[in-house]
Amino acid sequence: MTDSSLLPEGDQYLRLEWLMFARLLFTTLLLGSTIVLQLNQTQSLLSVPLLFLYGLIVFIFLLSFFYTILLNRVKSRLHFAYGQIGIDTFIVTMIIYVTGSFSSIFSFLYLVVIIYSSMLLYRKGSMFMVGLCALQYSLLVGLEYYGIIKPYVIDESLLAAGHAWSHVFYKIMIIVLGCFAVAILSSLLAEQTIKTKKELWAMEDHIKRVEKMAAIGEMGAGLAHEIKNPLASLTGSIQLLRDGLSRNSDHDRLMQIVLREADRLSSLVNNFLLFARPPAGKLEPIDLEKALTEAVELFEKDNSCLSRIKINKEIASGIWIEMDWQHLRQVLWNLFLNSSEAIDGQGSIDIKLYPLKGKQACIEITDDGCGMSNETMDSIFDPFFTTKKSGTGLGLSIVHSILDSYHSRLEVKSKINTGTTFTLRFTRIDPPT
Repeated sequence: MTDSSLLPEGDQYLRLEWLMFARLLFTTLLLGSTIVLQLNQTQSLLSVPLLFLYGLIVFIFLLSFFYTILLNRVKSRLHFAYGQIGIDTFIVTMIIYVTGSFSSIFSFLYLVVIIYSSMLLYRKGSMFMVGLCALQYSLLVGLEYYGIIKPYVIDESLLAAGHAWSHVFYKIMIIVLGCFAVAILSSLLAEQTIKTKKELWAMEDHIKRVEKMAAIGEMGAGLAHEIKNPLASLTGSIQLLRDGLSRNSDHDRLMQIVLREADRLSSLVNNFLLFARPPAGKLEPIDLEKALTEAVELFEKDNSCLSRIKINKEIASGIWIEMDWQHLRQVLWNLFLNSSEAIDGQGSIDIKLYPLKGKQACIEITDDGCGMSNETMDSIFDPFFTTKKSGTGLGLSIVHSILDSYHSRLEVKSKINTGTTFTLRFTRIDPPT
């Protein structure tokens, strides 16, 4: 993760609010104490350095007021954060200039800016801010060394021109390298933090979904059994009546309808029982490369895929799991069908298999179909929920229930008009000897 656009919108908004508040508080304390220090040295409220600091404080307060107005109106909070932090680097350069430039003790403020840029913009953004800081500081000290600008210092020996160029260059490099080091470390920590947060959120969603489905399953399993038994009696009775009655085209047609609908209802009950209480499978070592390749080849010959959908495969070898083969095939087939039905006309499905750290294996199934809204994704694993014209809405519920019985996980990411990615996570085993 290197892009702050991956930061959740609400979290990004909150961090921007805290940044604006912290900027005001920091400005008041830091520049206020600097003014007191300058007064002890100059004894004048209208000295040039103090006037500059007054103006800087007023500018920051006005800028913060302007940011507050814009916060709820900007379309891209990412670009808004870039703009704010970019201006902050310029403000820090001005503070350094007015407090002695080369001899200023406030060059550490660049590190503060870089740290919070890492929290908001991550590695890419923080490196951009490091470049801005390095450019501004090098330019500031260089212009001072060659006498083009003169900072507000009382002691002339503190000017950059009073030192050897090697000493000046050494200090610039120390500041710049320090900024880069802080940017790398803080961005790594920030990225690890948000990665951990996302994993915790995903685990929390998974647990809530499992608890919800377990409650539905327990309630529905008994009801399904109660329906299945009289349904079987009803079907048998209709068949006996059909065989015993004299042939009548109208009667025969009506009985065929009754039998067809009874079979349909029986199939629905069986599927619901499969969701509510998946049968215990026969655990056996499975080579995922072989199993996935066979499932893909079979799907490519199906009418839902043939001559319409292009399958792109990226399958790693040497990955083994322990599962019932029939259950795995049903899971893969349901997900393949779901992806193909999301594609209107021609399209493609990307299928990837790769190992993860911690003895985990991952299968990703990505389509370029219609995608789903957040509201739809919240309900796709609920039994009987479907957005299709036909179907029972049990396919993904069954997939989730089967995977959960093997302590595996199913995650989904989707974007409207872009596509959907289903991610299956399994526990790897050592290859059988």
